[in-house]
Amino acid sequence: MGRIVPVACVTALPLIRVKRIDRNLAASEQAIISKDRGTSDNQAGSDATTEIQRSFKGSGRRLRGAVAHYLGSAIVSGRIAPGERLTSEIENAEALDVSRSAYREAIQVLTAKGLVESRPKAGTRVLPRSHWSLLDPMVLAWAFEGEPDVNYVRDLFELRAIVEPEAARLAAERRDRNDIAALKDALARMRRFTLATEQGREADRDFHGALLASTRNAVLMTLSASIGAAVNWTTQFKQRLRALPRDPVPDHMRVFEAVAAGDPVAASEAMRVLVQLALDDTRAVMRTTDDDAPAG
Repeated sequence: MGRIVPVACVTALPLIRVKRIDRNLAASEQAIISKDRGTSDNQAGSDATTEIQRSFKGSGRRLRGAVAHYLGSAIVSGRIAPGERLTSEIENAEALDVSRSAYREAIQVLTAKGLVESRPKAGTRVLPRSHWSLLDPMVLAWAFEGEPDVNYVRDLFELRAIVEPEAARLAAERRDRNDIAALKDALARMRRFTLATEQGREADRDFHGALLASTRNAVLMTLSASIGAAVNWTTQFKQRLRALPRDPVPDHMRVFEAVAAGDPVAASEAMRVLVQLALDDTRAVMRTTDDDAPAG
């Protein structure tokens, strides 16, 4: 049976810590919390409550979303590990100073995304990663709340490398004037606003969405939200500490030109290169982050 995790001992995001109920780990976990946060367990729970209530007070739906975000980020990051059980609904609702219904609805959100399961008498348990909806835009957001798992980042780019070059090939074969106009508009906004802004990143998502729409493949088009979220969060991650290492707009321009010209081979190759360069940039940022981390 997994350990029981009281959510009151998970500190406010982004610096989340899990206080596991285990006599052998209690002292070391407390030392980590004290060292990193300079607070007691009670203060950690108070910080979490304040963070949630300050941001979402007065809205039941947004409060539920705040609790789901709070717990989801802790689970996806591994700070609440698969196999661990959360303490009871009553205890956690009181600890977070939210209603039981808001907490229960937040757990339902996590359940729908495959992160947890709740059973009568057994409580709520975190499921293995293989059950998670890893392409869900919300799960992607939680994964990038802190330092993303390197294997998850690799998996996302492998998916993009499999899907997007073929999508570009189909787009070059099937696009019409409206598709070309949509791609051109998204590209123009990317240039105007740059990917350092939310407007520019929205244009980037629109570009990839328009490309998938151009395939006229209904199944591929269902991946639009997931691909867009992956593009968005990896782009934000790459410039979390410093400016983007290079301008990716010319890479998108090459894809656009090939699609507009109706050249499926060139479109596929341009997209393959775009995804590979994006992965290289992300790897470089992750190596830099590791190098900048203090020795422990």
